[in-house]
Formats: sequence, structure tokens, C-alpha cells
Amino acid sequence: MTKTELQNITNKLISLTTENEWLEFKHDNYSPEVIGKRISALSNGACLTGHRFGYLIFGIEDDSHNIVGTKFKPKTEKVGGEELEHWLIKMLNPKIDFRFYEYTMNEKTLVMIEIPATTDNPVRFRHKSYIRIGSYTKELTKYPEKERQIWNKTSRQIFETDIVKQNITADEIINFLNIQKYFDLTKLPLPKSQKGIIDRFITEDFIRKEQSNYSITNLGAVLFAKNLRDFERLYRKAMRIVTYKGKNRVNIQKDHTEYKGYAVGFENVIEYINSQLPSSEQIGKALREKTQMLPELAIRELVANAIIHQDFSETGTSVLIELFQDRLEITNPGKPLITTLRFIDEYKSRNEKLADCMRRMRICEELGSGIDKVIIEIEKYQLPAPVFLDMERHTKITLFSHIEFNKMSKNDRIRSCYQHCCLKYVSNEQMTNKTLRERFKIDPRNSAMVSRIIEQAIKLELIKNDDEENTSKKYAKYIPIWA
Repeated sequence: MTKTELQNITNKLISLTTENEWLEFKHDNYSPEVIGKRISALSNGACLTGHRFGYLIFGIEDDSHNIVGTKFKPKTEKVGGEELEHWLIKMLNPKIDFRFYEYTMNEKTLVMIEIPATTDNPVRFRHKSYIRIGSYTKELTKYPEKERQIWNKTSRQIFETDIVKQNITADEIINFLNIQKYFDLTKLPLPKSQKGIIDRFITEDFIRKEQSNYSITNLGAVLFAKNLRDFERLYRKAMRIVTYKGKNRVNIQKDHTEYKGYAVGFENVIEYINSQLPSSEQIGKALREKTQMLPELAIRELVANAIIHQDFSETGTSVLIELFQDRLEITNPGKPLITTLRFIDEYKSRNEKLADCMRRMRICEELGSGIDKVIIEIEKYQLPAPVFLDMERHTKITLFSHIEFNKMSKNDRIRSCYQHCCLKYVSNEQMTNKTLRERFKIDPRNSAMVSRIIEQAIKLELIKNDDEENTSKKYAKYIPIWA
């Protein structure tokens, strides 16, 4: 925020008669414990009262609201040698994107902490959640009715519809958002008037009408921002692509961040990834052809998948794409909503409005068909099956370059067997020894080798025989264990 914006907000807050659930003034009591508890309380209080932010301002007397200044310097304050802001982030759960602002009014130094209302569940500091009761900060558990109200409110809040920039004109909307890209991607005619464009964006919930001006929603900004750095709370959601030399993270060759909105910059990201991937030259009958290490269709779908399924409440992190000599890793913030074993046949998205827009703009596939297509491409390229990982705060998908069957690990073979079985099942077919041999390009004379892989997958309870009474391995048909 600019100094003028900070001063305007401060003047409005000072004009309020008393502190409340989402506002507190302090002079110089800036101990880390006090700040942590207040951030929890003010975030919860802002949610409870329907405000987008809570505010903790140092340098203002709480009774008189006089501007007296503060000695608090948040950028230099440390807790046991650790920067205060970083320490607070670790102590708070869920993570919220609070911001420190240092500025002057009446030649006095003030520090404002702008605290977003929780959208997930009550914010806890050191495993305890707090709330403002009058001018006091209390543990939330002692006020079960207020805690219940916060849970009810957070369960109804949706990231996409929240406001990221408000009180702007129609001309400013066109300056901030790539209007033309929306109509190009949806194949709709561009309206002849500015009003027609604005009305369409209101219908899509990209913007909202506010008296004489407008607001831009998170949905509108993350999709169509000309530059995500124009949106203070969204620029960290820009996609990042890191290229490494070799098979580890020791040497970074290139580090690129795509600051355009997801819909605007998607093709740029895919082209950039393709330009960084190694390729091999195959000699045909008449022409030399270059074959990319990984299929583009699989990359496109998995990048779109990471965008759609990310947890926007995870602060300071975004979709990360890492390219190595032998693999590509795509990581998105947030644990998956379904088990990774069911990625091929089930679908559940955190961000349904975002997913719907990206489908209609043909950036990603229809419900439930995206990962199917990824596995089809992987098998077509004769690559090891991708790895889907459920991590503590992230979801990671790894695509591998080609490996000869005899160099594949036991886990590679079993994972490929399971995913092949799932793919057959969702295609209304069944896996057999023959189909798995064809998937691995194994000679029929080596069917016993494939039978052993199937037996191992059965033992690990990944697949099962579709007909338990059939004892013939040659004619056996297999389906996923969950089928």
C-alpha cells in the first residue's frame, strides 16, 4: 500500500469510537507473544464480523486514539535470532498472509499489521485460537458460540469470490486485466462498448459493481491479470519454472516466474517448459525427427491440474515446475482432497469456479478425464508411470524420461501396472497379461515376467482378479482393488 492509502485507512480507524473484534491500537507493547495472540484474535474477529481485514496499529493510544508514535521496528525485531515475521508465520495455523507496514503520520512513526480474515478455520497461535471480547484478548474455546459462528462462516467462504482490488474505475479494470484474452479463449465476440465488456465480466464474477465504481475478484485477477504484481496479495501465486543442470537441485540453470494471470500466461508457460526439456533425435526413413523427452499433452494437463487444485490459503507459495535432466516435477500448494491412488478415476476440486472457467476456455480437460489422458500419453511414449505424492502441505507429481524396461525398478513396474489397470477400468476394459505386455513392449515369450509383476501388485492390494474362480493366468482379467 502507498503512504496515502495507509494514512487514509488509519484516519478511518481512528475515527471509530472504540476498539472492537477486528481492531486494536497499541503504543509500544510489541512483544512477539502479544503480537501472535493479537493476529489470531483479529483474524478470527474480522471473519466473525464480516470484515476482510483486521488491524493492529502501533503508535496510537487505545483510549484517546492520539497518534503518539512507536519505537517498534518489525524488520529488525528478532525472536531467538529468527526474524519476527518468519517466526510468527511458523507459530500461526492456518497460515495467513498478514502484512507489516511502517509509515509516518503527523511526523510520528506508526506500524500497521494488516491481518486478513480467516477463510479456512479459526487461526491458532501456538496451538490456541483467540478472539477479542471488548478490549480484551481471550481464548476462543471459552466462547463456543463465537467459535461455532467462525466455523460456519469459513465453511461458506470461497477464495475465488473474495475481492483483491476495490474502488476502481472501468478504465482501470481494462488496464489491470487482459480483456481481449477472455474473448479469444471463449471464442465470444468482443462487445462493441465498454459497458458490454464490463457486464460480461460481472456475469462471470471477475468483477463486482460497487456504487459508482468496481472491484476485481481473486478469480478475475488470477486468470486475467496483465501483471500479478499489480495485485498485492496475489503476486506470490505466480507460476515459477526452475531448470536445473543434472539430476539434483545443486545447480540452477534458469529460474523463470510467469507473472501473467493463469489464462493469459498459460501458453507462455507450456512453451517455456518445452523449450527447456531435452529432446532426442530419431532418424526415420527420410527425415530426422526430434522427439521431446515428455509428451506435451501430459505436461499441459498436469500444469492446469496443479493450478486448479492448489490451496490458495497456503501463503508465500505457488505452483512450482522443476525440470531436471531425467524428470519433471510439478508441485502445487495444498494436500490432495482425494487419495493419490484415485487420481485416475475420481475428481474433486477446491476451486470449482476457476476449474469451470479453465475448462470452458479449453485450457484443461472436462471433469475426470485429464489424468486419464496423461496416463494414455505416458504409455504411448513408453515412459515409467508418474508418481503422485501426498506431502505435508503440497501435492507433487513427477514425470520421468524414458527408461528401458530392464532398468526400471520394482516400484516403477508395479506402479505402471496399477495405473495401466486403472486406465483400462475407466475405459470400460480390463487389464490382462497381454495388455500389460503391450504396455511394456515385452515379447510374448516373456509373459511369465509380466505375471510376476501382476502377482506383486495383487500382494500389495493394488489390483485384484476380476473373476476369483478363474485360475488361469493366461485368461485372467484384473481390475483395481477399489473397483
